[in-house]
Amino acid sequence: MKRCMIVDDSAVIRKVAKRILNSDMLRILEAGSGGAALAECRADMPDYLILDATLPDMKTLEFLTALKAIQAQRQPLVFLMAIELDLGPIMRAKRAGAAGFLLKPFDRQSLTTAFNEQVARAERARTQAAA
Repeated sequence: MKRCMIVDDSAVIRKVAKRILNSDMLRILEAGSGGAALAECRADMPDYLILDATLPDMKTLEFLTALKAIQAQRQPLVFLMAIELDLGPIMRAKRAGAAGFLLKPFDRQSLTTAFNEQVARAERARTQAAA
C-alpha cells in the first residue's frame, strides 16, 4: 500500500483531503507543520507528500531542501498545494524538487482527479529518468 502525507497547518484541510484520498490503495498520514512532517519522514518516508505552500514554521524551499537531505531508499513525490495559481512559487518549488501542484479550495472530484493525474505524470517522468 502506498502512503501519502498531507502537510498543512489547517486541521480542516488535512481532514477533508484525508477523507477524499484515503483508500485501500493509499494510506493517508498527516502533519500540521514542516517540522513534524520532517520528523515523520526521518522515521518512515512516505511515497507521496502534499505540501501546503504556506507553512507557519518554514518556507517551502527550506522544507524541500531538508527533505532531500534525509537519507532514504526513495524520495517521495512532492506536490505543492497552493491557494491560487501563482506560477512564481510553483516554479521555484518545482526547481527545488516538487513534482507538481494541486489547488485549494478543492472538492472530491477536483482533488482526486488532480492528484491522480499529477502522480501518473510524475511516476512516468521518474521511470523515464531512471531508464
